[in-house]
Amino acid sequence: MNRHKLLHLLAAISRFGLAALFLFTAGAKLWIVKAFTANVAELLTATGVNPARWMWPVTIMVITAEIITAALLLLPRTVRAGALLAAALLIGFSAYALYYRYGLGNAEGLECGCFGGIIASQLGVTTAIRNLVLLVPTFIVFFGYRRQRGHPTIMGYEQVGVTS
Repeated sequence: MNRHKLLHLLAAISRFGLAALFLFTAGAKLWIVKAFTANVAELLTATGVNPARWMWPVTIMVITAEIITAALLLLPRTVRAGALLAAALLIGFSAYALYYRYGLGNAEGLECGCFGGIIASQLGVTTAIRNLVLLVPTFIVFFGYRRQRGHPTIMGYEQVGVTS
């Protein structure tokens, strides 16, 4: 397998893996939407933002952004835009996790509900590192994905010798 095919394979795995991750996190948050909204309210309170006014809009924005990111990653014409949005979300979530923990001086991390309570995750360095590590597949998708030109095929099977 040459480098071009390997990069294409890594980009496909990263693309669908990231899409699955964002769909999973959005679905998990929807599953426990009231608890997640309560977590958002605590985060807003800690940062001095009125939680009564902003907890639902922020909750909806986060979940919607994750669903849009997954959709962009799945649609061939918007994969690179999806990778950019994924990178922006991951960097933003990491920055906020570090700000919450160290900028606001919260010694105890708050359960963020990032995975809907299925996987425990407290705001802090571990959350930030996890999100920043997820930038690697995001960059692989952004720099390694190339949309196939010409006649659309199912996953480009004609190019590797599989015919119907």
